[in-house]
Amino acid sequence: MPEDKFTSIHNSARLSVAPMMDWTDRHCRYFHRLLSSETLLYTEMVTAPALVRGGALHLLDHDPAEHPVALQLGGSDPQELAQAAKLGADAGYDEINLNCGCPSDRVQSGTFGAVLMKDPARVANCVAAMREAVDVEVTVKCRIGVDAQEPEEVLPAFLDHIRAAGCQRVTIHARKAWLQGLSPKENRDIPPLDYDLVHRMKTAFPDLHISINGGVTSLDQARAHLEAGLDGVMIGRAAYHQPADILAAADPQIFGTGQAVDPVEIVHKMLPYIENHLAEGGRLHQITRHMLGLFAGRPGARGWRRTLSEGAVRDHAGPEVLLQALACIEPLAQVDRAV
Repeated sequence: MPEDKFTSIHNSARLSVAPMMDWTDRHCRYFHRLLSSETLLYTEMVTAPALVRGGALHLLDHDPAEHPVALQLGGSDPQELAQAAKLGADAGYDEINLNCGCPSDRVQSGTFGAVLMKDPARVANCVAAMREAVDVEVTVKCRIGVDAQEPEEVLPAFLDHIRAAGCQRVTIHARKAWLQGLSPKENRDIPPLDYDLVHRMKTAFPDLHISINGGVTSLDQARAHLEAGLDGVMIGRAAYHQPADILAAADPQIFGTGQAVDPVEIVHKMLPYIENHLAEGGRLHQITRHMLGLFAGRPGARGWRRTLSEGAVRDHAGPEVLLQALACIEPLAQVDRAV
């Protein structure tokens, strides 16, 4: 596939929001897209068996406004992943990503996720089969190793395999995953971060587009990684819990385009989307649960969260709940005068 076909999405990958189970659903992604026009968004992990054997094509639903958006797949069978990738590409996703980093028991029992770090040859076969099936880019998200593996040895070998299979872009979560003894939540915090190793991989593999993931909580940190030579930064929980801090200023600060957006305006821009969702039989809290952190750190944020949390779950709750919650937020002009 011509490399120039990837130029646009490679640029978007300078900053991305991590795939997060139960969080980065289509409503969350629509909301995040209003905050940043440039940032690359990812779906929750969707398993290849669910699409191919289960026919759960509703898991591919997304709004055209979400682009650029990538589908993350979980699986370990090359042909099944190829079929799932084709379904994702046909649904309009800009990228298909293979999960080689999730440490949950459910993922391990299906022989995919972080356990695939132990079988780079299989991962290479999966990547090759997926690339053969689609015209969009196939990427990998991995850890630096699992269990007793030595990352200094394992990670370069893993990258060698996927690069040979045609993968040009990889996101590395800069922690090991412990498949036994730690919960998925603990695996996001307890294993120590090794940013230096990821940076050394960029030196060793200059032709690979390498993004770093894990522990990044601000745009200043993201810029530091980019300025040190990495191609991209993926942010997870901070982008979800403090979306305005990470995404509202991402376009000017990371991409050099546009200007920071006002979270208050984003609330108003969400109203038509919410009205459409309610008209189709949806519930308000399915969307507003992703918006609780929009005013994190701003006077009135507690009232915003409380009003949304309590009001959005009520029967027949509508857009008026957001406006009631927004009334709790002090205008920035008032905040500025008080400083």
